[in-house]
Amino acid sequence: MELTENALKVLRARYLVKDEKGNPIETPEQMFHRVATNIASAEKLYGDDDNAWRQRFYSLLVQLKFLPNSPALMNAGRRLGQIAACFVLPVADTMEGIFGTLKNAALILQSGGGTGFSFSHLRPRLDVVRSTMGVASGPVSFMKIYNQATDVIKQGGARRGANMGILRVDHPDILEFIRAKKNTRELTNFNISVAVTDAFMEAVEKGLKYGLVNPRTGEVASRLPARDVFDEIVACAWETGDPGIVFIDVINRANPTPHIGQIESTNPCGEQPLLPNEACVLGSINLSRYVETNGDKPEIDYDALGRDIETAVRFLDDSIDVNHYPLPEIEAMHKGNRKIGLGVMGFADLLMILGVEYDSDEGVSVARRLMGRIQDAAHLASAELARQRGAFPNFKGSVWDRPGAPPMRNATVTTIAPTGTISIIADCSSGIEPVFRIALKRLVLDSELQEINRHFIRIARARGFYSEELMAKVLKTGMLKGIKGVPADIKRLFKTAHEISPERHIQMQAAFQENTDNAVSKTINLPRHATRQDVAKAYLLAYHSGCKGVTVFRYGTKKKGTLVQLTEVTNLSDLAD
Repeated sequence: MELTENALKVLRARYLVKDEKGNPIETPEQMFHRVATNIASAEKLYGDDDNAWRQRFYSLLVQLKFLPNSPALMNAGRRLGQIAACFVLPVADTMEGIFGTLKNAALILQSGGGTGFSFSHLRPRLDVVRSTMGVASGPVSFMKIYNQATDVIKQGGARRGANMGILRVDHPDILEFIRAKKNTRELTNFNISVAVTDAFMEAVEKGLKYGLVNPRTGEVASRLPARDVFDEIVACAWETGDPGIVFIDVINRANPTPHIGQIESTNPCGEQPLLPNEACVLGSINLSRYVETNGDKPEIDYDALGRDIETAVRFLDDSIDVNHYPLPEIEAMHKGNRKIGLGVMGFADLLMILGVEYDSDEGVSVARRLMGRIQDAAHLASAELARQRGAFPNFKGSVWDRPGAPPMRNATVTTIAPTGTISIIADCSSGIEPVFRIALKRLVLDSELQEINRHFIRIARARGFYSEELMAKVLKTGMLKGIKGVPADIKRLFKTAHEISPERHIQMQAAFQENTDNAVSKTINLPRHATRQDVAKAYLLAYHSGCKGVTVFRYGTKKKGTLVQLTEVTNLSDLAD
């Protein structure tokens, strides 16, 4: 295996089976064999050769061409057996509902999954509670209780829990929710996002007021100027990085099973919209492994990519059958829709190998063309599985149920996740993000990891400008801007996240979203000197570009707690994917 020292540190800290003293008792190869064997055991349910598929799965994993989400690496083939990363739980407006969901969330968090909640059904603060003749404390107060409980739950013995909290923009407590993380000591185990409607966005752009609706009565409680609320979202995101925005109507227009229910929340990283009590298994293709050289020109090897996508889709579908679900309701919902999320990592690496600047029209074109091919191959693979095994049980009445179209095995097939620690294992850039730094240090479970971009070192040697003095400067600054001796075209090729305009970040996110069933995890990085108006423009552009959500992060923001994108993290043990 080609594992870096950093990859080995991460594997030993988080993934390899340990003895009672905490010492690893399996090798990385044995870990991948454990995972492949467990997942391939599902083949026996359909009368297929599990040994043959075990070998194919193992080969894909051990070559680091594809990796599943972290819970699969941690738990597959072990007693816990919970291998899904993403969950959404409903929060009903009763004490039984609120604390019953908290109990269920504890089971999920303990197993290594991340949980998303919509608190939009809870009655607002100071609303009447007839059973006690008292007044309600509101959604934010219960989020704080969930946050405290998460503090004491250790995920699979390896990491802290991660949650997503969502509130509709038309909830009466929306302003309290928007400001909830201005105190960086509050809700440290939550990312929060406002569920923004089309009607709200229209009111923002037209300068109108909009209604706040009491979820208990369904009546309009008050009206606020939409721009004032939008400006408050912008101001808090500029200051702290929270809240993010999810465009909830855009998400539901892409809901593949509207006859089963409406989507109200996402997983902690925002890339996986899910119905209440639904789960999803994720995995990512390492794009940096799919380049071939014809003559002197590197090209994407689409033939090899297509073959491995077929194997990866089968791996993820098998994962649904072998998973040990924490709750029967979640098992029923997941097996009813059989959602999977095949994504990519190493996209920035791929562009560097191709010699294409991330910050260019060509870079966006590569993204659109590449994800289109991946989407087509993944859908074909799901349709072939449906031919062999049957469509997902809730297929009838779904968006896939149309004349002349083939049945589908999975209600959704593709997702762009942030990839977090699995990209360190695969030694590639995270998700579809540009490189955060050419050289950087990261903290993983109290172990400091230092990285220097291997593509930069390779090109520097090939072009003849490599020197130890140059590497020392790059290590100090993390970027090439202002460093003499580096050719201008190389500086453009290795632009870091904060050197790329917000507009280009959003164009890249939108290009991938065009060909992704679920959503796209992408951070819109802003320089320290960015203004609130820059944040507002980013939000509006993301909405009009067809994105399903948007997260901005201004350099130097005092954001603490659950930092879910790799470009933001200080401690990767907090990641959910």
